[in-house]
Amino acid sequence: MAEKQPVYIMPEGVSRTLGKDAQRNNILAAKIVADIVKTTLGPKGMDKMLVDSQGNIIVTNDGVTILEEMELDHPAAKMMVEIAKTQESEVGDGTTTAALLAGTLLDYGEKLLDKRIHPTVVVKGYRLASEKALEILEELAYPVHDISVLRQIAMTAMTGKGAEGDKEKLADIIVKAVDTIASGNEVDSHHIKIEKIKGDRIADSELIHGLVLDKGRANAEMPSKVARAKILLADFALEIRNPETEARISVSTPEQLESFISSEERYLKEMTRKIIDSGANAVFCQKGIDDVAQYYLAKAGIFASRRVSKSDMEKLSRATGGKIISNLNEVNTLQFGQAESIEEVKHGEQELTYIRGCKNPKAVSIIIRGSSEHVMDEIERAIQDGIGDVVAAVRSRKIVAGGGAVEIELARRLREFSRPLGGREQLAVEEFAHALEVIPETLAENAGLDPIEILTELKKRHELGMTTHGLNLFTDSVEDCLTAGIVEPLKVKTQAITSASEVAMMILRIDDVLISAKQIEKLPPPELE
Repeated sequence: MAEKQPVYIMPEGVSRTLGKDAQRNNILAAKIVADIVKTTLGPKGMDKMLVDSQGNIIVTNDGVTILEEMELDHPAAKMMVEIAKTQESEVGDGTTTAALLAGTLLDYGEKLLDKRIHPTVVVKGYRLASEKALEILEELAYPVHDISVLRQIAMTAMTGKGAEGDKEKLADIIVKAVDTIASGNEVDSHHIKIEKIKGDRIADSELIHGLVLDKGRANAEMPSKVARAKILLADFALEIRNPETEARISVSTPEQLESFISSEERYLKEMTRKIIDSGANAVFCQKGIDDVAQYYLAKAGIFASRRVSKSDMEKLSRATGGKIISNLNEVNTLQFGQAESIEEVKHGEQELTYIRGCKNPKAVSIIIRGSSEHVMDEIERAIQDGIGDVVAAVRSRKIVAGGGAVEIELARRLREFSRPLGGREQLAVEEFAHALEVIPETLAENAGLDPIEILTELKKRHELGMTTHGLNLFTDSVEDCLTAGIVEPLKVKTQAITSASEVAMMILRIDDVLISAKQIEKLPPPELE
């Protein structure tokens, strides 16, 4: 009888991890990622210093920034980074909550696996719990009554991010910015432009009812300031375009050369004459402006800025009410933008153009000031979180109590929901409820309080029907967070629970990991002649 030969179906160099080992490795990687960001949660969370290979430094406690800057190789760890990115893009805040919750769900899910409960049973229980949690959140939500609630949301979002001392001023700026660009419940945070200027205090940050561009005048002879601006937004080049195909011009006499140069000047003069005759006194051009065109515009007292980015042009259009024009022959006063003033301002070596006093701007700018780049970067991240939360609240018009209050109430109600379920799914729902308690527990731990004592007090109050009671870390006590102004948009919580539960369920279902060990050979560097 012939001896059986082994059958190879995978190429040499493929690493394979099966069954429990695959599950344990993935869960461990996710837990490590969650532990990294755990200490940054809450107003008293600690910061991380991230140093890249070039020596660039980032000091932050923003969850998504930490995870994005880390070079993670493990596939499960990368999945954790993805949920943080999703949370950031959808809401703008709650990234640490989402990552921490996902890691805890996997940690408690592992305990169920150790009890010989099948992963699909755990996944089914988690799905039931997450769907029920979203229903309960809708019941626990409160409507947004007035603009003061939005200020409280912005302040809650910025706490713990280096902005506490000036959070009231920054919250006012954020709420006014969002209120200015909003059309009912419709609002897009991309219409708020943020510029950073080194120097002065954070408290000197301001909101511009218009736009600030990180560009100056195209020519020093142009006026540095224009009042009652009539703004032309040009999507065409004020210069002689290079031919798309290669062209050769043969010049044999000085007269021919002079004729060629003068024809160029006549063309540019004619272009600028149309702009001058239109009545515009400011031009923002998405493309280039030739030196000759700059001369004629400066001579006519017109402010001009060139190579303005497409995104800035769109914001200028929304701020000033002007239309972006692609054809010079279509220029007319009805398409001009309006502003009280345009001014070039120099801050050290930095040149900025302020477009102020727009009547009904649908795009605005926030100027951040600070003593150093690192400080301003962290303030920018705090403001972005504040903007994200306020925009989410404006869209949904619903908020929930912060300070871990909503998580404790969710956990209590999920345990009630699990009792009649029966079967092994009940254990998974209970572990899901237990995982939610990690948020108030971590808030207390990061503040140097006794987490067990705080959790016990919170549970006691919620059993008595005090559904909005949570941990106020400004007073280090358990109290009504809704009354204390510690509130968060409903969307932050629903998105965090959805993202965390989905990634946890996906990782729990993986029982086989195949990793190719082949490395792409690097090409040798070219030899120098």
